[in-house]
Amino acid sequence: MSIWDICIRRPVFTTRLVLGPVVLGIASYFRLGVELFPNVDIPVVVVTTTLKGASVEEMESAVTKEVEEAVNTVSGIDELRSTTKEGMSQLVIGFKLEKNGDVAAQEVRDKVSTILPRLPVGTDPPVVEKFNLDAAPVVTIAVSGRRSLREVTEIAKTMIKEDLEGVYGVGAVVLVGGQTRAVNVTVEPDKLRARGLSAEDVRLALVKQNLELPGGRVDQGGREEVLRTLGRVQSPKDFEQIIVAHRNGYPVRVADVATVADGVEEPRGLSRLDGDVAVSLVVQKQSGGNTVGVADAVKARLERIRSTLPADIRVEVIRDQSKFIKGSIQEVQFHLLLAAVLVGGVLFLFIRDWRTTVVAAVAIPTSIVGAFAFMDLMGFTLNNMTLLGLILAVGIVIDDAVVVLENVFRHMEEYGRTPWEAASVATREIALAVLATTLSLAVIFAPIAFMSGQVGRFFNDFGFVVGFCVLLSMVVSFTLTPTLCARFLRPVKRHNPSPGPPPKRGGEPDGSSPPFPLREGGRGVRFRAAWLLGLGDAPLCRRARLVAAASVGRCPRHRADVPLDAGAVPGGRH
Repeated sequence: MSIWDICIRRPVFTTRLVLGPVVLGIASYFRLGVELFPNVDIPVVVVTTTLKGASVEEMESAVTKEVEEAVNTVSGIDELRSTTKEGMSQLVIGFKLEKNGDVAAQEVRDKVSTILPRLPVGTDPPVVEKFNLDAAPVVTIAVSGRRSLREVTEIAKTMIKEDLEGVYGVGAVVLVGGQTRAVNVTVEPDKLRARGLSAEDVRLALVKQNLELPGGRVDQGGREEVLRTLGRVQSPKDFEQIIVAHRNGYPVRVADVATVADGVEEPRGLSRLDGDVAVSLVVQKQSGGNTVGVADAVKARLERIRSTLPADIRVEVIRDQSKFIKGSIQEVQFHLLLAAVLVGGVLFLFIRDWRTTVVAAVAIPTSIVGAFAFMDLMGFTLNNMTLLGLILAVGIVIDDAVVVLENVFRHMEEYGRTPWEAASVATREIALAVLATTLSLAVIFAPIAFMSGQVGRFFNDFGFVVGFCVLLSMVVSFTLTPTLCARFLRPVKRHNPSPGPPPKRGGEPDGSSPPFPLREGGRGVRFRAAWLLGLGDAPLCRRARLVAAASVGRCPRHRADVPLDAGAVPGGRH
């Protein structure tokens, strides 16, 4: 027994079979991430090394070339670019697309660690990062107020930044344009020269005498205590008393060669809000996170933070990446629904029967909604490429159902079968053709799903989604469509049904071609070549009309039973 016969006889089984992927699709829809484009892994690694105060020539010869020689031995490198600036060296290493980005980053990190002893003294450890499209800012927040920038920075850091870093999905919150407290020591070259000192001597004295070191443990009978040396300077004035060196038996203190001031760090960025000085907080999501979900969570947390801030502090979201994504996705979703409505409308325009239209159109939601479960399983997101595939699939998934439905209706109209019998026989008759059509469509989109290259990475999701929708529509046409045809279609009246066994391949019991299919009232009559050849001959034209009318015993013009001349019809049949 074939699958369609089982489904026709077991409607409950068919309902559960079809509702399975539909229910999973509905549940998966709310779990899918919303992005502008698919999450593409681009194997690019960036190595950044800093050495404060170093010239460009020193950075190139002592840092950039050393790092280049080390990472050049990593396999799979496609492109290697370096940029050297004052105090900074940056290498951008592009790998072949077949290379896994995480593996490439780890191999580069291992090679860079081998040259750390050869780098100049004072060089910060190189930072190895994998290029990630998700590192783009999700939300940018501006904070301003009627007070000093230093106070605004402190409020933004302690009351907003630290709170937002705890939001689920947030990877980092970067503060831009703020002022951080710092003790500035400004040396006087003339006084240093007079005492035979340099600025490096002052720096080393500040570093060595402003730190805390572990002091070990102290045992007191049955007690053990941890010893800690308090070497931190407590106030800016205490910096002036730090001894730099001894000259002629007298200590040279910082106050003798420099000026100490309680101020702020040198500004390296600037932010403004409506012309006022402000602080910007750039929110970045975690790798693979949901951009829209993270942005909504950040804005919801920001609303709660506003109630705890001072009255003069103004907090505004100046950049929201989720707005553009939402607008783009909503536009595509609207066209998806519009496409489904237009397909159903065109189908009804040709069929002109709401029952038949519903039976065929039900393949659209079952195939599209079921695809959401497949997208969740494959790790896809709702983006422009996947939704474009769903829009294209709307016009394809209905094809199999229409083919099966048309064949069922043909068996009911021409052979006088009941909907139950016609659904089984017609589906069996057309199954191979539907299978071949579906597989040919799936083969067309298979190369897109497995396309290589950077462009192929963006179209892989598109090919997989369309291919799965096409295959799911074939399952629907073999299960749900015959069941609905057997139970919802109405029998079609057929004039002068031929008695005897069901028609053979030719259409009649003896295997010959069937007579002209006629409908009530003489409409829908199809004539043979004699009718077409006699279009220009009025007597022949009338003769052909009489032949057609004789087969139903009606006059096509007056729609009344009339006696026909035996000579007008061969054989004298009335």
